[in-house]
Amino acid sequence: MSHTYVCELVHCVFSTKNCRPLIRPECQMDLWHFLGGIARKNGFKALIVGGTENHVHILLSLPATIALAKAVQLVKGASSRWMNETHAKDFAWQEGYGAFTLSISKKGHTIAYIQAQPEHHRKRSFEEEFIAFLKRHGVEYDPRHVWG
Repeated sequence: MSHTYVCELVHCVFSTKNCRPLIRPECQMDLWHFLGGIARKNGFKALIVGGTENHVHILLSLPATIALAKAVQLVKGASSRWMNETHAKDFAWQEGYGAFTLSISKKGHTIAYIQAQPEHHRKRSFEEEFIAFLKRHGVEYDPRHVWG
């Protein structure tokens, strides 16, 4: 086979530093579009972006040529600078992130889940949601170190 074919879908989740509500509703769509643009500019895709005032979900489609850690670094770095310049002084993302792979059969469900973030978080906090993701995916964690 002379070409490389990859379907790598990763649901990435990260919050603002200290889960501060710095992503105001009036700037969320601008930020979501900006995050998608960072992906395009760097050779990968953000299939859907969503979130709330204190966190973001991105469904990434990564090619074989870019590592997940590099993709997240590019997205977080450029968007943090942009947010500081345009919308929120002292804006920063949390130090780490969550990344959860999914099969193509879960793509539609994940897109719907990300689109429904505002409604979803009327019932469950980001912190509860993130811990549930870790548990569902069998990720070992120390509760003392999840939030920095």
